[in-house]
Amino acid sequence: MAGLHAMLFFVIVFLAYTNGANDNFKGVATLFGSGTANYRVAIWWATATTFAGSICAIFMARQLVQNFSGKGLVPDSLSASPQFLVAVGLGAALTVLLATLTGFPISTTHALTGALTGAGLIAVGSAVNFSKLGGSFILPLLASPVIAVVFGGTCYLILHALRQWSGITEETCVCLEDGIAAPVPVGMAAVTLNTPIVVRIDNTANCARRYNGTVAGITCQPLIDGCHFLSAGAVGFARGMNDTPKIVAILFVIQGIDIVHGMLAVAAGMAVGGLLNAKKVGETMSKKITPMNSGQGFTANVATAILVIFASKIGVPVSTTHVSVGSIFGMGLITKNANYKVIGQIALSWVLTLPIAAALSAIVYLLLH
Repeated sequence: MAGLHAMLFFVIVFLAYTNGANDNFKGVATLFGSGTANYRVAIWWATATTFAGSICAIFMARQLVQNFSGKGLVPDSLSASPQFLVAVGLGAALTVLLATLTGFPISTTHALTGALTGAGLIAVGSAVNFSKLGGSFILPLLASPVIAVVFGGTCYLILHALRQWSGITEETCVCLEDGIAAPVPVGMAAVTLNTPIVVRIDNTANCARRYNGTVAGITCQPLIDGCHFLSAGAVGFARGMNDTPKIVAILFVIQGIDIVHGMLAVAAGMAVGGLLNAKKVGETMSKKITPMNSGQGFTANVATAILVIFASKIGVPVSTTHVSVGSIFGMGLITKNANYKVIGQIALSWVLTLPIAAALSAIVYLLLH
């Protein structure tokens, strides 16, 4: 039994690592995508704020611990079985790792739900509580991206109208690229620059747009950048508070592990995973869903943080991934710059998450027996 408990501990830390690799960057994707911060600054900010959210979860998100312990979904005797929990943790972790390596932002919540279901079906068959599965897990996971698309788009419309009302304007842009030497018109004359560059006038969706104006005597662009950093931090904090209890719940079958030590172990695993292995998912979230500037990134983060923090507070296991992608996509719909092909690929990865996690956890459970 001690060996199974040790295996369970390492499986859960591995799950936390894969969660951090796939999820940590989602809060700061808008910072990187809008050019407000480079990758290194963004990932360290994500790590710090997610860790803070994980610590806060010790005090504010205990209902999620209860939901993801498996109690009520499978018989209590099974939810306390180390073999069952190892299968759940490893099935979910392998699913998230597969998505991370291929660059798809999926939901650890979704993977855990699938893993609980797959191992549960092998272990007890029809004794799995499908009504709880639908009401407490599946419905929030299906509804959250739809709500996020609507809420993200609405937030953008409101803040865009407020910006126009306040007289803040956007600069037009000229994009400079490395290339062959070419004459550049200046007024009525043309001169050849010593540095070989090509001047290309591009549409604003492909340029870093900045804001002109002041708010309460403060220059607008630095103010927006500061608010953008804070909003990204709020998303990272909300993600840490929402995801950590779901992973920690599996640890409590181990005698002697209390909630504080469990949360700290999971928080550390998530931090390391994000620092070492978040680049591919970060590129997808930042660059491929829709182009954005700092103001639009701030808007998407505000929508995501509000929804995830509210869900954590009432114990609803929504996916930070679904909410974050939904908010960014909702904004992209309003700006008419959304990449439907990428969204379709991400949606397909979401559909496949549950059955893949269920199959993997079922296989692990069978092997352990």
